[in-house]
Amino acid sequence: MEYIYASLLLHSGGKEITEESLSKVVEAAGIQPDPVQIKATVAALKGINIDEAIKKGVTVASSAPAQVAAPQPASAEKPKEEKKEEEEVSAEGLGALFG
Repeated sequence: MEYIYASLLLHSGGKEITEESLSKVVEAAGIQPDPVQIKATVAALKGINIDEAIKKGVTVASSAPAQVAAPQPASAEKPKEEKKEEEEVSAEGLGALFG
């Protein structure tokens, strides 16, 4: 997550998200940067409109409490559906966070 946070910090400052700039931000936070994670983050964010992704994320987050408050019907198949959804989300990778 620290790489995503660092990317958002760079974005909010109007800076380009590059391996070098991301490494500097992570180092400034007192964290030893992982070159593999840095490369993966930069590659995943390439071509992503972060402002649009943030807007979509806010919409999803604001509707989440309404979904939680709704009563859930008891069903034996419910855990299987949730597990399948979790597997799909994890399969999407880092690019799904912003795209």
